[in-house]
Amino acid sequence: MDTIVNVAFPVFAIVAAGYLAGHWRVLGEDSAAALNRFVYYFALPPVLFVFTARAPIEEVLNWPFIAAILLAALATLVVSLVIGRLLFRHALPELSLQGFTAVFSNSAYMGIPLFLTAFGADGAMPAIVATVAGNFVLIGGTIAALESLRAEGPSTMDVCRQVSAILIRNPLLVAPALGLVFSYLAIPLPLPIGNFLDLMAAAAGPVALFALGLSLTGRPLLGDLAEVSWVVVLKLLIHPLLAFLIVRYLFDLDPLWASAAVLLSALPSGALVFVIAQQYEIYTQRASAAIVISTAGSIITVSALMVFFGIG
Repeated sequence: MDTIVNVAFPVFAIVAAGYLAGHWRVLGEDSAAALNRFVYYFALPPVLFVFTARAPIEEVLNWPFIAAILLAALATLVVSLVIGRLLFRHALPELSLQGFTAVFSNSAYMGIPLFLTAFGADGAMPAIVATVAGNFVLIGGTIAALESLRAEGPSTMDVCRQVSAILIRNPLLVAPALGLVFSYLAIPLPLPIGNFLDLMAAAAGPVALFALGLSLTGRPLLGDLAEVSWVVVLKLLIHPLLAFLIVRYLFDLDPLWASAAVLLSALPSGALVFVIAQQYEIYTQRASAAIVISTAGSIITVSALMVFFGIG
């Protein structure tokens, strides 16, 4: 109970505050987009850069942890693809978005603030590593698949060029990549720059959670509830269960990193799922509904896992 009250409640209370602000139109119609841009371009990149730059390079490049979270995502993706094809009769583009919705955790907007609240600055690294790995592999893989499927006869080189151009402009990838350089070369941050980045990073947690709640306002929930429910079960139950089995039996991880892999897998679907679905005009309504319902459901699943692992 202390874990729920002390750690989980503040995190989800900020999400709820953002949702209510949007529902009551306190901040205006464009507030969600503006806050999301602030978080995406100005708040989260300093977090990713500062913590990566100041951490030992071997902690950032924790390959067993990276392999564990990606293998859990891949195993969940396989389940999603098989059931999506057999039960819902989707074509490959819809299957790609359904699988992406089921495996892409909201590790940036929710995971990093949650870990900062639960563990402090020293314990945020697993969420940062998961954010970078998830953005690079899952977003890159999904975009590559969609580009290959919608274009007529694209060459592999063309798809790779397009995906690479998208990824190298992503601030959530550029920032930790620069941080890796600073970490590897042991370059110290000048005090004024470090203080500036620390101040910007301090805004990331609460603003990201508030913006997440704000962006959930008005999302449609009706239609295809059977499929949306299945995707939410995949995201909140099957994905963390597979992660638990993987870290339990396949990888020898530090207890913090092992529990982090499971907890991060249990986070709801990330908002970028809707962005990509909207960009390609595929699976938009179901992705939106899955984000809203999984975010609400994660109050229970994340809190339960935190109690199970004794976090907080």
